[in-house]
Amino acid sequence: MDIVAIIAENKIREAMERGEFDNLPGRGRPLQLDDLSGVPEELRASYLILKNAGVLPPELELHREIMSLKQLVDLCYQEEEKQQLTRKLNEKILRFNLLMERRGTNAAVRYYREKIYRKLGRGF
Repeated sequence: MDIVAIIAENKIREAMERGEFDNLPGRGRPLQLDDLSGVPEELRASYLILKNAGVLPPELELHREIMSLKQLVDLCYQEEEKQQLTRKLNEKILRFNLLMERRGTNAAVRYYREKIYRKLGRGF
């Protein structure tokens, strides 16, 4: 452990002994942490900023719309409306597939592909 980590641990321990963490909101409940394993490390800060601002990447926005349309199609009983929703759904799926094809793959796949190629000695 480096000196900075030791100092931080000591400060945290002292604050705990003084009871500074006793009345925090959410005490005793698990933390709601974002799973950022699919986001490359160098993009995580910007990803969180955009996420907290309510901005979604186009592929996630399309994915959300696709999921909503699928639910609507499943719940729809009128045949004409069901066909109209199915057309919209197919259009969204096509746009999603074209977007992903244009990008090659998502950023996480590119990131790990580069790491694997380097490890195998193929370069990239």
